[in-house]
Amino acid sequence: MTEDADTRTEGTPEEAPTRLAASQVKRLRRIVDAASRLAEEGGFEAVRLRDVAEASGVALGTLYRYFRSKEDILVFLLAEEIDTLEKVLEARPPKGDTPRERVMSVFGLTTRALTGRPHFARALLRAVSAGEPETTVKVAAFHLRIGKLVLDALSGGSEADERLRNAAIILQQVWFASLVGWTGGLHDPKAVLAQVDEAAGLLVEG
Repeated sequence: MTEDADTRTEGTPEEAPTRLAASQVKRLRRIVDAASRLAEEGGFEAVRLRDVAEASGVALGTLYRYFRSKEDILVFLLAEEIDTLEKVLEARPPKGDTPRERVMSVFGLTTRALTGRPHFARALLRAVSAGEPETTVKVAAFHLRIGKLVLDALSGGSEADERLRNAAIILQQVWFASLVGWTGGLHDPKAVLAQVDEAAGLLVEG
């Protein structure tokens, strides 16, 4: 944990929004919106909990009732990004006549959405990679959700066999590792997609 110890007592973001009072929902929204702005401006290091509390107009102790750490807030923001991605793909399923084309449509959409906001994306990816125990379940949920989108694209709505399920797991891992490389300046977003596309060719066409 990178900030003060956990002092939350109520109003956690894990609760369904319908179980939070309207004032709590608004307060949660102010907190995550403030963190998002700070991340976009200065990346991971700019998301200091005291600054988030000040920017959102809540007391630091109140903020801790909702989030355990900066990583906790950033992983919550990442979950919201996946919410948006899922809605987009539900409305406009990935195009392509082959599994490779469809899955690259998904990776292209996801990669452009993230890398189009570089400071924000680097903050989210660093939070996911931090290995903080309190975010383990949420990080696992992120990978599962991405994996499902990848598998759905590969299968094209049909029942997936073991080969496609294994391919989805590997492709997700290649994509995530390549994105981490992008955060470190090793390559650009085009290289991320090129690496995943090459892996897709080997796994589903090779």
